[in-house]
Amino acid sequence: MNPALQGLITVFIGVSGCIGYFYFSNQFLDKVLFPAKGVNAGRNIHRANMVRPWLFLLPAMIALGLYLVYPVFATLWFSLTDRNAGNAFVGLDNYRQMLSQPKFWEAMNNNVLWLIIVPAASTAFGLLAAQLTDRIRWGNFAKSLIFMPMAISFVGASVIFKLIYDTRPVDTNQIGVLNAVWLQFDGGMGSFLILRLVPAALVACFVATLAYVGYTTARKRMRPSHHERTLLGGIGAACVVAICVIGAIMGVGAFFGVFTFDYPYGEPQTWLTTPTWNSLLLMVVLIWIQTGFAMVILSAALRGVPEETIEAAIVDGANVFQVFFKIKMPQIAGTIVVVWTTITLTVLKVFDIVFAMSNGQWETQVLANYMFEQLFRANDWGVGSAAAIVIMLMVSPILIWNVWNVRKEMR
Repeated sequence: MNPALQGLITVFIGVSGCIGYFYFSNQFLDKVLFPAKGVNAGRNIHRANMVRPWLFLLPAMIALGLYLVYPVFATLWFSLTDRNAGNAFVGLDNYRQMLSQPKFWEAMNNNVLWLIIVPAASTAFGLLAAQLTDRIRWGNFAKSLIFMPMAISFVGASVIFKLIYDTRPVDTNQIGVLNAVWLQFDGGMGSFLILRLVPAALVACFVATLAYVGYTTARKRMRPSHHERTLLGGIGAACVVAICVIGAIMGVGAFFGVFTFDYPYGEPQTWLTTPTWNSLLLMVVLIWIQTGFAMVILSAALRGVPEETIEAAIVDGANVFQVFFKIKMPQIAGTIVVVWTTITLTVLKVFDIVFAMSNGQWETQVLANYMFEQLFRANDWGVGSAAAIVIMLMVSPILIWNVWNVRKEMR
């Protein structure tokens, strides 16, 4: 059968099935189960209205149970069994084996690095783009260009950047943009400015941002209001402060490393095989994609800041930076946190970019790629399922915190 015709038939059957389910289930509820007639008509109508929402929720609950809840428990069971021994229960042996593998710790270290850099950089660039594009006449066009990478799949973006990072032999033309630019540097003032001063300034800004976020979070938790004195809120704040401290320490090391690194001028570089640098270049792909998402959300939040507060601050003598950091930032702090946590969830599950560009080689392994290799290449379902459980445990606190935060705002 023609694939297009098969797709149309599938859509027709799916839509017709949904319509038929809701129509006939309501008819059964109102005409057979709780008919609105006789002496019990009022009670039956009330019961039918109580049952009706569950009829609407039933298909979604079945789908979630089949494709979400069941796989979670099945994965947990597989992580405690040995498939090669007839699914025999082995307890925590798979976890011990996983923890003894260097590739797992490499993946953990890289995931931590991704968690520190990508959400922070994406949110910062998105906030900067949102603020600047709102102040220029052609801001909507600029937003469209910045948001455009969101329409590209992770694999498509990986192919694009793989061409940008491409390396050819020394005596041939470089088709990779990065190497073509790199070969223009041969020392001197230009190389110092581009390769040392600018990266050092960016790292310093990154460290200062983390220090500011960590300081304000710690200060706020030391003097919490009555509704903020919760255990979950304290744990969340402690995690934020810990991430900021670790990121700041790593940033300070990177700052001094920029000035001491010996650059191999005049030689095309195999960017994706250079440890540490290759992970950073892979992160650039996700930052490029997620910046547009952060910009759109934060731009809407900035437009929601009341003009009266901004005008009052300007009348009181506040400059542009004071208005932004003292007036706007506190009022959109909730949105910034939502954007940050959403990108963090994406980072924890990152797989496509690493798989398409390096396949976890050259010390670029991440947890999702490690899980894939254990499941489908090593055919070790126990260790692969254990890695999946680790990813789920890392994602769960962020999801729980988001749900708690939403409920707090609703109250």
